[in-house]
Amino acid sequence: MKITTWAGTMLAIILFAIISSADGTGTISGRVLDAYSQQPLAGATVVVEGTHLGARTGSDGTYTIVNVPAGVYTVRVETVGAMAAKQRVTVVAGRTATADFQLMRLRENPAEAKDEARLEKVQPTGEPEPIEGRSQMMYRPRAGKGDRMPECYSPPMAWASPGFESYDPIDENGWFSTREKPLSTFSVDVDAASYGNVRRFITQGQLPPLDAVRVEELINYFDYDYPDPRGRHPFSITSEVAECPWNRENKLVHIGLQGKRVVSEELPPSNLVFLIDVSGSMNQPNKLPLLKSSFRLLVDQLRGQDRVAIVVYAGAAGLVLPSTSGCHKDRILCAIDRLHAGGSTAGGAGIRLAYRVAEENFLEDGNNRIILATDGDFNVGMSSDGDMVRLIEEKRSSGVFLTVLGFGEGNLKDSKMEKIADKGNGHYAYIDNIIEAKKVLINEMGATLLTIAKDVKLQVEFNPARVASYRLIGYENRILQDRDFDDDTKDAGEIGAGHSVTALYEITLAERQDDRTGRPLKYSDMSVRDGARRSSELLTVSFRYKPPTESESRLLSVAVKDRNTRFADASDDFRFSAAVAQFGMILRDSPQRGDATMAQVIATARSARGEDLHGYRAEFVNLAEMAEMLVTPTVGAR
Repeated sequence: MKITTWAGTMLAIILFAIISSADGTGTISGRVLDAYSQQPLAGATVVVEGTHLGARTGSDGTYTIVNVPAGVYTVRVETVGAMAAKQRVTVVAGRTATADFQLMRLRENPAEAKDEARLEKVQPTGEPEPIEGRSQMMYRPRAGKGDRMPECYSPPMAWASPGFESYDPIDENGWFSTREKPLSTFSVDVDAASYGNVRRFITQGQLPPLDAVRVEELINYFDYDYPDPRGRHPFSITSEVAECPWNRENKLVHIGLQGKRVVSEELPPSNLVFLIDVSGSMNQPNKLPLLKSSFRLLVDQLRGQDRVAIVVYAGAAGLVLPSTSGCHKDRILCAIDRLHAGGSTAGGAGIRLAYRVAEENFLEDGNNRIILATDGDFNVGMSSDGDMVRLIEEKRSSGVFLTVLGFGEGNLKDSKMEKIADKGNGHYAYIDNIIEAKKVLINEMGATLLTIAKDVKLQVEFNPARVASYRLIGYENRILQDRDFDDDTKDAGEIGAGHSVTALYEITLAERQDDRTGRPLKYSDMSVRDGARRSSELLTVSFRYKPPTESESRLLSVAVKDRNTRFADASDDFRFSAAVAQFGMILRDSPQRGDATMAQVIATARSARGEDLHGYRAEFVNLAEMAEMLVTPTVGAR
């Protein structure tokens, strides 16, 4: 029998109350509502200040935080597009304290509504009038005497300057003719750092720098309901084709890979090295203090067979904790608590020492991994992107994998961290709050700690009799030469246990196109085989990967057909991924975004939320609503 969300929450609270009464802890639960509509706010972040405890609200607006030590706390709740709220709560062992919240949405601020109503009556002052509750960069000009303000005035779209942050430039994928280039090949990418970073900018009332928006990372931030793999391959391949929502004359192809899920109890023993940046640039609340709270979450999950060493670096690198069993959590936590920031940043020396420690404690049948936590601002010794990449490539054959966690703002070196995670057979995540740390290190611990496949490549062969042209959405920095697909010496991406990978192609059908792809060629007619003309297949997806300890790749292929599905009739996963893609294209001011609007993004994502167990999709809807306030319909008018 299926238990309702509310009933399941209440049952969990009762069980936790029974368990926690014996160990001096209690529970905090409550509900978060919109102050005006009284509708539940899903995806809101609730944290207990001064601790690493927190939760996100579910689809009914409820949350539950368990194992809270008895005492008096301040509970803070926030969500994008609304004013944060706090409440003092007393926790009694074995009991549940209630903390309900009603948040004022910024776009529904009565003061702002009143301001809108009086716009026609204002007198000219020659100065712009700031709009309360919105970003300082947003202003509405005052009306001149006798002038009427337009009903809807929007300021021009403005992107934040990268400042001292660094991002690799993105040259957006263009269209290819299937007769000239029938193959599309790329390395998979399970990084999701761009989403957290984009969220950080928008929450602060700014549009992210264009090159901070990697559309595939926005899409792959979310879980999708792909079937578990069966048979000898640890992956399943899912495909779906429907109308393209931003260009209804075209089709959108959705391809999903799902890696085998592994429960935490079944993970092999781990040999972990925490490589922590304690340089002076980390001395900010959203850097080293958040970093320490994040690692405490992971330490709480360690088992006796797991081991952790801690290496730090500032002006020099040092070992502050030798490899220690997970049985001694107190020693590990004490070492983390003693960390303080100061000095310059010798990142290269830290990485070398971390690899040496990991290799000295190598587990043949275990997970050997360095978890690097930094803002990426290396400035002593080996520090350039090229130097760091060569160092990581040198160490890659050791069997030690590398995960990179980015923290902070102002000097975030996103480009460097993405490169070294890619070359270190690992992945890159950006931690902007403790709930994101919980997502990466707890909810997705199997994917974070256990690699199930390396050098993972995807190749799509299009049938030119059915598809005239195509473009891959995102993955610009993962494109491979077609010949690289069968080359086992070519490095590619890694996938962790339970990871899913999603790729979208926009295609034009051959039946809508003239057979000519341009100026006639002198030496070739690029003919299409008769078998392709008779086939109903649009394309074939081929997937190549290596098991983590092997050097020879394995191949999995499936064919995809068009079922003439309307966009409205497509699955929730299809429509939600399409909404996220549109969101990214708008933020990038992409010339390929067609008819995409933030209003369309919001409506589609809201209707395609599905089960949304952790509230991530609901949070995206809130984020898109916030972004809508920063975007205008005339953006990028050419």
